[in-house]
Amino acid sequence: MKNEDIRWKQRYANFSKAMGHLEKALEIPEPDMVQKAGIIQFFEMSFELAWNMVKDYLEGQGFVDIKSPRGALKKAFEVNILEKGHEWMELLQDRNLTAHTYDEQKATDMEHLIQNKYFPILKELHDSFMQKANEE
Repeated sequence: MKNEDIRWKQRYANFSKAMGHLEKALEIPEPDMVQKAGIIQFFEMSFELAWNMVKDYLEGQGFVDIKSPRGALKKAFEVNILEKGHEWMELLQDRNLTAHTYDEQKATDMEHLIQNKYFPILKELHDSFMQKANEE
């Protein structure tokens, strides 16, 4: 097994764990501010692991010079690893705003976006890579 194959699979395992934590956190009915902060943190971790997993996978497929989340997501969309490219770019943009969720209303807005918009597309990616991991 090539090093790149191992890297994306290791990253997938960590992504799976982070997604499990995020999913569990999203089940909390009416989360308080501290719980919302936890949801946002699990979202940030999940996204970070997701784009790095995609980058590692693409490198294993021979694509090089992918240096940023935007670059990894764009290339993954181009080669049909990701669907909903526009939504992924919105996720990236909103992920960059999570550092500013010290305000309770902003944290609440972000928690709703994660719950209703971003968790489902992260889950699609997770399920797609689960299938890739099981095929090998």
